[in-house]
Amino acid sequence: MYPFIRLFKEMIIHRNAPAMPLDGTHVSHHICWPWDLDLWNELNNGRTLTLYDLGRMPAARRVGLLKTLMQQKWGMTMAGVTVRYRRRVRMFDRLEMRTRFVGADKRFIYIDQTMWKKGECSSQAVYRVAVTGPDGIVPTEKLIEAMGAEKLPDLPGWIQTWIEAEAQRPWPPAR
Repeated sequence: MYPFIRLFKEMIIHRNAPAMPLDGTHVSHHICWPWDLDLWNELNNGRTLTLYDLGRMPAARRVGLLKTLMQQKWGMTMAGVTVRYRRRVRMFDRLEMRTRFVGADKRFIYIDQTMWKKGECSSQAVYRVAVTGPDGIVPTEKLIEAMGAEKLPDLPGWIQTWIEAEAQRPWPPAR
């Protein structure tokens, strides 16, 4: 089940956090609870992605994205993600999550998120986010203008390489 209570808690905890520039970093803290575990008593890979929501939503509020989405009656959807898992996360481990908007292309915003345990990075996820309106995907230029924000920096080379690799991947997949 989706952790609505945890998300609500994060939004309350960070409700008075100052506005953040679009290229700022949002930091939040989390605990791996028993219901986050898989059969091997580690943080479940699917739950990891869900926990990243708990950092992304307050970050989106702090940069003004959520306000703009509500004003424009737009939505937000995840259009892709690439994840690296490097350190085990066990029950009751405390995690620091860092969320930052790293750039955009014409259609998508890219968000880099990391989880840290005792000073070591346990995982990193890079999300491709689409803002949607009645006519489909909202161009990022229009989104940035509606937010009254500065243009995001150019995407790092490693994200560009991921975008290029994704463009070569067949869709729909072969049966």
